[in-house]
Amino acid sequence: MALDTWLVYLAAMIGLSLTPGPNSLLALSHGALYGRRKTLFTVAGGAVGFAMVIALSLFGIGALLQASTSLFMALKIVGGAYLVWLGIQLWRAPAPSADLHQQAGSRSGGSLFRQGLLSALTNPKAVLFFAAFLPQFIDPERELFIQFVVMAATFALTEFVTEVFIASFAQRTRAWLARSGKRFNRICAGLFVLLGGWLPLAR
Repeated sequence: MALDTWLVYLAAMIGLSLTPGPNSLLALSHGALYGRRKTLFTVAGGAVGFAMVIALSLFGIGALLQASTSLFMALKIVGGAYLVWLGIQLWRAPAPSADLHQQAGSRSGGSLFRQGLLSALTNPKAVLFFAAFLPQFIDPERELFIQFVVMAATFALTEFVTEVFIASFAQRTRAWLARSGKRFNRICAGLFVLLGGWLPLAR
């Protein structure tokens, strides 16, 4: 990619990463519950998931979803149901404890990675967004595969850094969360349920 095109793309990806969404909310809640180090698994799963979403978009899945209303609706229902399930799990989760190491040991890195991965993959709106947005930065005169790799890697890295920052912020507020962490869990859980209910209805 031309450097000036990549810099514009990078600025757009930073702005997109800072926009609240299911994965940033997941990084926030996991950072509070399990600490920054353990939440790296969640963040890594989300970054891999978004890289896969970009790949699917660039190779035509976005066009397929736009052409098939029933398939798109099915994916929206699956994605919404998964967010609602995450909300239910978070509602039931214990409040962050003073002993961070004890709480972190209650979840495996693999399970946190899967949650981050599925949260990114089950959002069909992201597929459509990237399918419409990314072609603006593609130069047909250059090698397309290299451009795909650069764009996917740029967003995945940007998303990773942003979510690590969010998880670090959540960990630093553990003193407050130790006093009112159950309320924090339920607020985040409610947001997940609202997102899950909204996703299948959104146009």
